[in-house]
Amino acid sequence: MRLKSIVLYTVKKAVKLLTLLVAVSILSFTLLSLSPIDPVQSYIGADMTRVSPEQRENIAEYWGLNESKVNQYLNWGKTILQGDLGTSLIYRSDVASVIEERFLASLLLMMVAWILSGGIGFLLGVVSGMNEGSWLDRIIKGYCFILASTPAFWMGLVFLMVLAVWFGWFPVGLGSPAGVLAADVSLADRVRHLFLPALTLSIVGVANVALHTREKLIDVLQSEYVRFAKARGERGLTLLKRHGLRNISLPAISLHFASFGELFGGAVLAEQVFSYPGLGQAIVNAGLGGDVPLLLGIVLFSTIFVFTGNLLADILYKVIDPRIRREGG
Repeated sequence: MRLKSIVLYTVKKAVKLLTLLVAVSILSFTLLSLSPIDPVQSYIGADMTRVSPEQRENIAEYWGLNESKVNQYLNWGKTILQGDLGTSLIYRSDVASVIEERFLASLLLMMVAWILSGGIGFLLGVVSGMNEGSWLDRIIKGYCFILASTPAFWMGLVFLMVLAVWFGWFPVGLGSPAGVLAADVSLADRVRHLFLPALTLSIVGVANVALHTREKLIDVLQSEYVRFAKARGERGLTLLKRHGLRNISLPAISLHFASFGELFGGAVLAEQVFSYPGLGQAIVNAGLGGDVPLLLGIVLFSTIFVFTGNLLADILYKVIDPRIRREGG
């Protein structure tokens, strides 16, 4: 019975992911079709004046741009089913290779920011919830409200101006020192270039995790079983450890894993501000350059990335909460 439930759950998630990918690809392709950017002109670049109309037509025919939009989408879909994401018009390379190279840089940035935002947010929420109504609680809530209403790119510009330009503590941008081979870049240099983008990106998730954790902890501390525990003499960290952490970790984990979409969106802004060579910068270049294969490939990849985050949140929720395991068979 349990094996049947697992198989059914897996099939449901697979169908849901497949349906989502099809819908996202159609919507993205439609929006790109309405874009005023000419892919042929973007492909030719500065040599546009040297290219004859016949050569433009040959280029459009080579990339299949002279066909109808429906045929273009169907042809692209066939290549996707064959495991080929196409060739990037900007980078002159396979889309899969570009995504792989750029995603490794973005993954490090997003994971560091994800851990920082989750840890800091959870800690602030616990401290605020344990001290409800105090001056410390008011300061943390005010700090979270300010973070929630502050654009991440603006904070990135402030960090860049103050910490990199004024004080010179960190480099202005890029993922490694300019003019240095990748093999010669030290770990300390990579950390210095990663710090400001990760700090900027981590701000995206701190406020949500902190405020949700605070509210959940307050509800737990006002419950009957916690009042009974207090009557038995339990206080402070002992009370939090025995009765609070498991209950408040559930919404924090679910919310934080479900924030992969916001994390990816924030990475696009952070990488642009700091010229960080990641997937976010690639998707902006693809959009501005009319690179349809690369843009669609990144859209599909980001959809899988966000879906995986939500799936992990569901699985961890079931692992932590025994009530959901029993309901699931």
